[in-house]
Formats: sequence, structure tokens, C-alpha cells
Amino acid sequence: MGNNRKFVFQDEQDLMSSSPVRENSLSAGSLDSGIKSIGLSEEDIREMPTLFLSAKRWLSVISGIILLSLLIVLVCLTFGAQPIGMGVVMQTLVAGVRDGQAGIESAGVPGVIVWQVRLPRIFLAFLVGGSLAGVGVALQALLRNPLAEPFVLGISSGAAFGATLAMLLGVGNTFLGVSTLPLWAFAGGLLAIMVVYRISVAYRMLSVHTLLLAGVILNALFSALIMFAISIADPTQAFKMMLWLMGTLTVPEFWTLVTLLVYLACGFLILFWLARPLNILTLGDESARSLGVEVDRIKKLVFVTSALVTGAVVSIAGLIGFVGMVVPHAVRMIIGADHRLLLPVAALAGGAFLTVADTVARTALAPTELPVGVVTALIGGPFFIYLLVQRRAGVPF
Repeated sequence: MGNNRKFVFQDEQDLMSSSPVRENSLSAGSLDSGIKSIGLSEEDIREMPTLFLSAKRWLSVISGIILLSLLIVLVCLTFGAQPIGMGVVMQTLVAGVRDGQAGIESAGVPGVIVWQVRLPRIFLAFLVGGSLAGVGVALQALLRNPLAEPFVLGISSGAAFGATLAMLLGVGNTFLGVSTLPLWAFAGGLLAIMVVYRISVAYRMLSVHTLLLAGVILNALFSALIMFAISIADPTQAFKMMLWLMGTLTVPEFWTLVTLLVYLACGFLILFWLARPLNILTLGDESARSLGVEVDRIKKLVFVTSALVTGAVVSIAGLIGFVGMVVPHAVRMIIGADHRLLLPVAALAGGAFLTVADTVARTALAPTELPVGVVTALIGGPFFIYLLVQRRAGVPF
């Protein structure tokens, strides 16, 4: 087969009609022979993502996860230092939507708590969790390793160093009404991901040991730089930095949420656009090139986008680990590895997961509030060990 050929996903012309894969001459009827002509074994074909995804299944799964996520959000709104019944929460939400600020004030204290305290925080948790899970899916597909995620690879630490440096130098303030802190975090994350990229190019497929070694080295290096920056900061600033680094979802300002949403929207549009090439990349770089995928371009796009999304998240919420590993792996086990479906479902599931984790963090030892990064680490740490054991036993990704 020539280099200008690639897969046609027969039932998905309407869902994912464009992506950075060159136009092909392989018809849907000759798909099997086309795959075999590039030397893929029967085992490779069985392990590759689902080729045919109907629009009906896509819509039904997405609708189901959206409804489940909304239910989780409603339940989490009832928990806090002051419990609020589900009926009161529903009335408060309806009053706020219908009458605006007047409706919120008419609901009294519950209205203020729900609309001005819990709902913005839950929205932030959903954005952060969804972003980390989405980036985890993309990195795992690119590196073909279930342990790949921003925290383990050191990308989050690099972003945290960039943001810490901006705070220390006092250059992370707003410019033209927009915070520049995410850009500094993006620069730090990009620096870390460039190292991972060079390693991935050298090894083509990162083994577990190489991946962990790279992550440990990057995390140690950036952690040392962060600690140095904190040690020379004034006590008040150092205390704020430490709380932020532990992972926190304090109630954000409105424009903070808007800025974060803009960064994340740009990142996710690119990742969703790359869903089809990510499917083919799971076959390996050489096979993907034979099927028309511009592998180097895809890798650079995914790495830069991952740095952008991770930087935006870390600049607001600090270091929150393991979401990008736990959620994609669990979702992949349930719905399969087709990234056209896996990416949006993992993002929604990641948002719901972090919303629950943050609810546990703020209620488990109330009125004391735990950093949400501690909760995710307590969940993700054992899961990380489980994945290592599975890989040791020869269980495929």
C-alpha cells in the first residue's frame, strides 16, 4: 500500500469528517485487506480500536454520561458544612435561572450557598477533572502506555514551576484584563513535555520503566526548583503557594472561570479533531504512516495541546494527580478504545470524578477542608500500583 492510504470509518463520515489524515483511496469494502497489506497480525487487528461506531451508539453513550454527570452534580450540591436537601437545591436552581439575582436572594442563605459558593466550585472541579482526563487519554494513545498522564510524566510539575516563577516575580497578573498566569504555566509544561517528546522519539514506544524514570527525574527537578522559589518568597506568599501546590479548588472569580474555559475549549477542540488519527496511532508509528497519518505532526500537536491544557489547569487548581490515569483507564475498560467516543466520555467522567473527590475533600473532616490533590492521590496511588502489577503480568494496554 502506498503512503497515501488510510482507514475509512464507514459509519462515521458525519461524526468526524475532517482530521489531519491525508485523503485515501482505500474503500470500506477493502478495509481488511488494506490492514493486512501493511503487515498487521490478527492480534494487532483485534486489539485496535473499534472501526465502526454508529451515530446512534455515540449519541446514546454521550447522553447517558451527561445525565449521570448532572445527577452527580446535583447530589454534590447537597453536601457541605451546611447540608441542603435535594428539594431545596432544585428550588434554588430554578429560582436563580428564572429570576436571576432576585431569585437567588429570595431563596435566602441556601440560595447564596448554592449559587455563589458550591456551584462555581463544582463547575471548576468539573472543568479541571475533565481536562486532566482528556489529556490523559491523548497522552496514553500517543505513547501507547496506560501510565502516561500529566502528573506522572512531570508535565504538571513543569507547569507548576512556570506558574510559581510568575508569582515570585510578580509577572502573573492580568494583561488587558486577562490573567497571564496560565501562559507561564503553559511555558513550564511545554518545557517538560519537550523532554518527554525527545525521549519518545528516541525510544519510539516508551516502556514502563523509561516512562517512570523520565517522570521521576522531571518531577524531582521541578520540585526542587519550586521549593527554591518558595524558600525565597515572603512568608505570606510562600504559604499561599504551598496551599495551591497541594491542589485546591477554592471558589474562583467569574473571569477566572471564563479565562480557563477559553483555554480549555481551544485545547479540546484540537484533541477531538485528532480522535481519528489517535485511533490509528495505537497500531504503531510505522503502521500509522503507511495508512496516511502524519505522525510527527500529530505528536507535536498533542504534546503542545497537552501542555496548554495542563498549564491552564495547574495555574488555577495547582497539582492534582492521577485523574488523567484512573479515569481514562476505567472508561476504556467499559466503552472500548475508540477515541471518537473515549475522549468526550472520559472528559465528562473525569469532571464527575473530581467533583466527587472535591466533595469528599470539603466534607470528610468538616469544618477542616482537605486539599483535593490529597484525595485523588489516595485513590490514584493504589490504582497506579495495580496498573504496574498488571503490566508486570503481561496484561496488554
